[in-house]
Amino acid sequence: MKHLSLLAGSALALGWLSIPAAMAADAAAPLKTNKERYSYAVGQQIGTQVQPLTDSLDSQTFLRGLKDVLEKKPPVMTPEQMTQARTEFREVLQKDMEQKNLQAGEKNQKKGAAFLAENGKKTGVTTTASGLQYEVLTPGSGPKPKATDQVKVHYHGTLLDGTVFDSSIVRKEPVTFPLNRVIPGWTEGVQLMPVGGKYRFVIPSKLAYGPKGAPPKIEPESTLIFEVELLEIVGDKAPEKK
Repeated sequence: MKHLSLLAGSALALGWLSIPAAMAADAAAPLKTNKERYSYAVGQQIGTQVQPLTDSLDSQTFLRGLKDVLEKKPPVMTPEQMTQARTEFREVLQKDMEQKNLQAGEKNQKKGAAFLAENGKKTGVTTTASGLQYEVLTPGSGPKPKATDQVKVHYHGTLLDGTVFDSSIVRKEPVTFPLNRVIPGWTEGVQLMPVGGKYRFVIPSKLAYGPKGAPPKIEPESTLIFEVELLEIVGDKAPEKK
């Protein structure tokens, strides 16, 4: 409900699905005047902005509210009632989201635990005291970074099902960052790597994004897989935190 201020234009696309056939046919007619073209552009803009809310709205009632405003009719609800309605509905959506996140978290915890248990049995996989798992794909010969260093890396991040959620490899551009400003699994894991090395990390959710996840790509309690190549240690210390 973060786009509540846009409710004045919500679900236009949804509403058009229920208009009479004659109006639908008319809607397909060419836009002849500047006013028609401008009006259509505004409608498209509002509809696009509010599209994420369409599942939360009754299209007919929404269009009724929109029509009353456009035709300058008195509203059927007081400002106080409208504020209360938005607040109550926002609370319902929040509780629903929390429940969905809880269910997703429980599901992902089970999947992650099972994956870690099997992966930990593989030859070449080491599990640290924190639960981080790593496998050396290419041994490096350079120095190892400290948590206060800035490092330059290439990486490829996937979910357990193979879905890519972030990848400097795909972007074809390595990334430089302070090692103490990333998820704990990265901070711990990259310190194990010599420059020039390439490791595969399986990071438990507690060392990644935990119960909050990183929406929309990473669900709560997701175990993550990263292949990381340490290219360079570019600084002795990270900049001071602001």
